[in-house]
Amino acid sequence: MIDPLKKILEPIKELQTIRGIDLPIGLEYLQLVVTGPPGAGKSYYIEQIRGWPNEGYLDLTQKNWWKNQTLMFRPREVHLGLPFRGFSEALTVFDKEYLRCQPPPEIDFQRVKIPPEKRFFFQTDWRHRYIFEFLIPSAATIYEQRLARQDQGYFPVDDNLSLEMVRQQVAVYREMALYLHRAGLNVYVRKGIDHPPMIIVEKGVASVPRWSLDSSPQRPSLRTRAGWRWLLRHHYPIRWLTLDTTPQTLREPGRIAHDGKSFELHLGSTQLRFQPEIPIGGKKGRSTKNWVIQSHRGCSETTMGGFLRIRVGETIVIGRSHKEFRQLFQLSADVAERHISITNRRGDLILSPLAGSSDIRVQRLDDLDYREQVARGRHKALLAIGRLYGGPFKPLPTDKALATIRAVNSLMEDEAYRPRNHQGSPGGLLELPVEAIPVIVGDLHAQVDNLLKILSENCLLDCLRSKTALLLFLGDAVHSEQFHEMARFDSSMLIMDLIFRLKLSFPDAVFYLRGNHDSFDAEISKNGVLQGVLWREALLGQRGAAYVEEMQRFYDLLPYVAVSENFIACHAGPPREEISREDLINLAGHPELAAELVSTRMKRPHFLAGYGKGDVKRLRRSLHLTPKARLIVGHTPLDPFGSFWLHAGSIKNHHIIYSAHNDGPSVIIRTGDTFNPISYPAEPLGEIIGELLD
Repeated sequence: MIDPLKKILEPIKELQTIRGIDLPIGLEYLQLVVTGPPGAGKSYYIEQIRGWPNEGYLDLTQKNWWKNQTLMFRPREVHLGLPFRGFSEALTVFDKEYLRCQPPPEIDFQRVKIPPEKRFFFQTDWRHRYIFEFLIPSAATIYEQRLARQDQGYFPVDDNLSLEMVRQQVAVYREMALYLHRAGLNVYVRKGIDHPPMIIVEKGVASVPRWSLDSSPQRPSLRTRAGWRWLLRHHYPIRWLTLDTTPQTLREPGRIAHDGKSFELHLGSTQLRFQPEIPIGGKKGRSTKNWVIQSHRGCSETTMGGFLRIRVGETIVIGRSHKEFRQLFQLSADVAERHISITNRRGDLILSPLAGSSDIRVQRLDDLDYREQVARGRHKALLAIGRLYGGPFKPLPTDKALATIRAVNSLMEDEAYRPRNHQGSPGGLLELPVEAIPVIVGDLHAQVDNLLKILSENCLLDCLRSKTALLLFLGDAVHSEQFHEMARFDSSMLIMDLIFRLKLSFPDAVFYLRGNHDSFDAEISKNGVLQGVLWREALLGQRGAAYVEEMQRFYDLLPYVAVSENFIACHAGPPREEISREDLINLAGHPELAAELVSTRMKRPHFLAGYGKGDVKRLRRSLHLTPKARLIVGHTPLDPFGSFWLHAGSIKNHHIIYSAHNDGPSVIIRTGDTFNPISYPAEPLGEIIGELLD
């Protein structure tokens, strides 16, 4: 069985002992909820820590399960009721209906209910009320324990016991632990009560649970005002930092307000710039007080810079032990392994030194309100996009749309970096130069505002103009995945019109790879909506047969795979067979290979027919690339909460990017020698550009 938790579990360093069991510091005893497969040792564990003795049942498909009376009594063992495809009601992994299915049914994650985020002062913070410990020993260990207990009495869950049954049950709980972690719930994993608790730490994901990071400071004396504040408000006082242009040394935790102004953080000789993120055009009540962290160099007309967002509620640790941070911010040698933790608490940043005497200084960059700078800079960028589009920001008129796509197809007949196939046409392989910075965009699925956000940030248009950056789309720009828009195609027309205008403006810097939705095929559907067929009918009705013919020609002219010295990109994934560079160039003669490149998916516990680590390695070897070369794909978002997954499936240097998220897009760019994800907030930029152009 594939283990989705493999290589992403790290022992929690700060521990406390409660009744002989090591638990994370910061975890409150009454927050603990213990779950895991049958026979994992949950009952014995709860008995050891003197929790509630009776087992509970939690149906994760039920509305408001987080208010269930089962969770009123903690610590407690609970069995999870889970949604499986083909079953209308939730099942446990020891229900007969589940055990009779071979192969085992797949979890239907879309039916799992997730507690709402806390947005208001008096609202209960359900996501952080509980801490779920998944007790998941190895399948062999559980099997032996269940065999041994059969002599002690009758356990119905052990009927027809087999090692394969246990493996399947363990796989389900591993998947659920990872899913709930990604959903923002407090989750940690333990392989046995004599093993240390471990947190899930996915590479490239900044946030770590606050309770697993630092030990609680000593309570202040009641002889002081701070002590009485702690007693009455039950929180620890953290001093506010008043910043100016004179550096202040930080030796204890300090708090910086989200006041619209930027500041600089010095870690040894490394300088990091913190800027409050100011989305424009959104509703004031829904705006979130995030911060953007980047190196002091920023971006320019010839250089793009990577940056990191720290969202409300997130905690990150900056130090040399985090490889992505080390390369993203080019951390100097005098930065400690774990130098500083930074928490975004309702927009205010709490900075806590972690490395003792290490040098940490903060200072105000200037006294200007960053919001004013953002407004001026974004106004300029949005006007540039409007001029590039060349008209009102809506789908182009029929004659102009037809002229545009014909001009694009003419370019595609002689597209740069495309080796010719045996017929003398541009082949299926795109060989990109290593000098330019690649900006890789995943599936957009008609999210026009997401594309506009990408184009308006990080000096991208300037870098495309100077050819110091390349914009690479991984296909599937069309066909909305929003339920109420699946059969509507105005946004699909608009986003393709914009991509075509980009291609004409920057022919040697903008490239598009073919995806499975880049087709009129009747098999292209979502939730029963035949989007491929309906897309053709919509184009035919609004733009005529000549335009449909040109769109099909555009699809036929598209490359399938992009390659450079340090990365490979395609829409879906690597083929399951040995191929060569010549095969990719001559994809017109290999339709099965072409179909695989746009439709295959990663191997999962309940989808064993997909590609795996060996297929990724073979593709690198076929193209004579080193193991460090990244494979970057779209097509298969692993959950509804994220937009990127680094080293996905525990496959090193295998990344998945998805750019159609409602909360804003993500892209992957190269910074230095590594590739980093960048996420942006959602903004209604289409409306704003439309107003600017009126």
